[in-house]
Amino acid sequence: MAKISAGVHPDLPSILGPLPGPRARAVIERDSRVVSPSYTRGYPLVVERGEGAVIHDVDGNRFLDFNAGIAVVATGHCHPRVVEAIQRQAARLIHMSGTDFYYEELAALGEALARIAPGGVPRRVSFGNSGAEAIEGAIKLARYATRREKLIAFFGSFHGRTMGALSLTARKAAQREGFGPLVPGVVHAPYPYCYRCPFGKEPQGCAVECVQFIENTLLKTIAPASETAAIVVEPVQGEGGYIVPPRKFFDELERVARQNGILLIFDEVQSGMGRTGRMWAAEHFDAVPDILAVAKGIASGLPLGATVARAELMQWAPGAHASTFGGNPVACAAALATIGLLENGLVENAARTGAYFMDRLREWPARFPVVGDVRGLGLMIGVELVRDQASKEKAAGLRDRVVDLAFQRGLLILGAGENTLRLCPPLTITREQCDFAVETLEECLGQAIGDA
Repeated sequence: MAKISAGVHPDLPSILGPLPGPRARAVIERDSRVVSPSYTRGYPLVVERGEGAVIHDVDGNRFLDFNAGIAVVATGHCHPRVVEAIQRQAARLIHMSGTDFYYEELAALGEALARIAPGGVPRRVSFGNSGAEAIEGAIKLARYATRREKLIAFFGSFHGRTMGALSLTARKAAQREGFGPLVPGVVHAPYPYCYRCPFGKEPQGCAVECVQFIENTLLKTIAPASETAAIVVEPVQGEGGYIVPPRKFFDELERVARQNGILLIFDEVQSGMGRTGRMWAAEHFDAVPDILAVAKGIASGLPLGATVARAELMQWAPGAHASTFGGNPVACAAALATIGLLENGLVENAARTGAYFMDRLREWPARFPVVGDVRGLGLMIGVELVRDQASKEKAAGLRDRVVDLAFQRGLLILGAGENTLRLCPPLTITREQCDFAVETLEECLGQAIGDA
């Protein structure tokens, strides 16, 4: 395949000089004086504007965004139909608080989410402003509906940084350190990293063992079924490394939950809204959650989160849970436009282009000794880097070097887990843009290996 020529194509990168440029350096200096140092910036990108999968920085450089604003701008940056919906709504009504009053946009979005939620069962929706708030709502609802207090989550998970969501999170120590005591009643189980089984089994052998740990250990010791409200799980583990469990895991998880009256909460904040080539990652496994946490791609960049639950569960009393800004009319308008675009071609493009992208990446373990695994669904793809394929020793430094080299070439990617490249472009991505990403990353891998 001929090498893609960047610089002259408006949908591909153009880097004019060393990064960061002078204007970017000035903004970074100002930022360093006033913005919280807790923010993690992978490289010195200072964004000015974006359209589709393309980002322009303040110095006139053009980048290809394979982060999608961290899996948020599902329809691409500033999609014209989303922008139009936002502008039209903002000129008519910006805020009225759906917790105290009524407006049609809130009801319309509730209807849309109830319709597209997995399982085809009646649903009710509570709105917030983020994925963390969607998880907080799910925690509260599960405890309220079951009158049980304990929650089971998984190692490697990331559910957010508010106190309840953080208590479920078990990704890395820095996210929890110094914030205790966290919300009590949360215990963790192994997630099925079937490419590197925590139980020493063959690939996919740990799916049953992970659920058996819940059934035979947790439920019989520190989290009795009579006290456990819910199991909280990412259908595809995102921040933990883009891990895709086998279907057997969900079959067994549903069996244990149903037998013990425990609710299933699916965190589809990152994997939902078409990211995996279906509206929900759960659909790949025919799994149906009791409660669904939604955010990120739901409103193409506007702050919005939703807790979507079986209608019979969401029967809490007035005042039990609410949010002043959750379901803001402008965010609702953006979400309705987003859902329309997803249902009219973008989910299909994620499946089709994701399959093409994966086909080009699938050969990497045979070509590059540092590629230990390529995995994912749709346009949610992870490439794990290792020291060597025999030992599978994690190569975090090598991963970070590839991320930086890609940035210098105009390709925006980030890491996930300890040593995985996270590839999650907008669902509008084209084959040509995928080809550019593959060729660029191959160059970066080659250089990183040579530098090591």
